[in-house]
Amino acid sequence: MTAPAPRFRSARRVPAALTALVVLGVAGLFLYDLAAVRAHRPGMSWRRELAAQLDKLTPADLAVRLTGGALVLAGLLLLLLALTPGLRGILPMRTPDAAAGVRAGLGRKDAAQVLRDRAMEVSGVRSVRVKVGRTHIAVRATSHFRELDDVRADLDEVLAVGVEELGLAHPPRAHVRVRR
Repeated sequence: MTAPAPRFRSARRVPAALTALVVLGVAGLFLYDLAAVRAHRPGMSWRRELAAQLDKLTPADLAVRLTGGALVLAGLLLLLLALTPGLRGILPMRTPDAAAGVRAGLGRKDAAQVLRDRAMEVSGVRSVRVKVGRTHIAVRATSHFRELDDVRADLDEVLAVGVEELGLAHPPRAHVRVRR
């Protein structure tokens, strides 16, 4: 029995590297300035200037509010990037035991196109819209000359075979709606 296939996650190397470089640079400046002050040397001029500016400014000033808003937005963006899984459009596929370390994925739109083509082969179906999610497949079909129950039964069979042939690690359930 194979281990369950994990979802694909984006690497997000660029935001992580930029954040790490900014934090490293700021921490290095503060550490150097702290060491200089502890060694009885004057603090860096930028820190003295910043302290003088902060002494003059109040939270009601426009510059303080704009800077605070920009920092809040940057923080929220970084939190969003950290918490979202990323590559949600890729569905993990089953891999055989012989292919240890190999991962395969199928795009949701590609899976929807394959299932749509399968559904269009059913007799009596005029048009089909297929939307593939992580846990379900929404199928909306329009029939034009067969009984709706017969078309729905045929669509259920064809889609069950189609989903199985896609080879997904977690096959979604199909919800079929047929109308005239």
